[in-house]
Amino acid sequence: MARRKLHHYKFSEQAENVVQAGKPLYSEIKGNWNKLYFNNESPIVAELACGKGEYTIGLGKKFPEKNFIGVDIKGDRIARGSALATEQNLSNVAFLRAGIQYSEEFFGEGELSEIWLVHPDPQVRDRNEKYRLTNPSFLAKYAAFLKEGGMFFLKTDSDFLYEYTLQTLDDAPNFRIVEHTYDLYQSHLLDEHHGVRTHYEGIFTAKGYTIKYIKAELV
Repeated sequence: MARRKLHHYKFSEQAENVVQAGKPLYSEIKGNWNKLYFNNESPIVAELACGKGEYTIGLGKKFPEKNFIGVDIKGDRIARGSALATEQNLSNVAFLRAGIQYSEEFFGEGELSEIWLVHPDPQVRDRNEKYRLTNPSFLAKYAAFLKEGGMFFLKTDSDFLYEYTLQTLDDAPNFRIVEHTYDLYQSHLLDEHHGVRTHYEGIFTAKGYTIKYIKAELV
């Protein structure tokens, strides 16, 4: 396992589609993703806590007219997504290895058109609320990164995180909940996901969990 992780870390160090510490773009990329990385003015979509990048890659294939950035702190996961994006020649997909809590160091004000959270850790213990990626502090960060009218999306199998996020978004001064559903697969909103789902989503649904979904707009 350790040897495999070392291989992935080395891969990320060399991969052109990975921005991480030690590379020149790491300290220059904030507010400059279109100019310095993608070399276009297309809208930018970020998937936070992207894991292996399954959703980032899936959306990148569906929407070549947009740019996609998968963000995760785990180097071995980032490497897998990077390799798959490279194999599929997805020039509109990039990965950033960084902690979400430091995201203001890598995204400028109004730089993103969409933010996705797909099955993040719900962090159900009260003492771990500060790590919950839809807590008020994180939502304030996302509001800064999004353009006016930008969209925030959450998919989760967690009843707890779904209810919690509905509350924090409702309380947030910058967001308006557009639509939400407790059971995405039985909802008219399913078509918005274009058949893209993660490995773990398949496991959750096989166990009988419903997939919850929230769509909110920056106002």
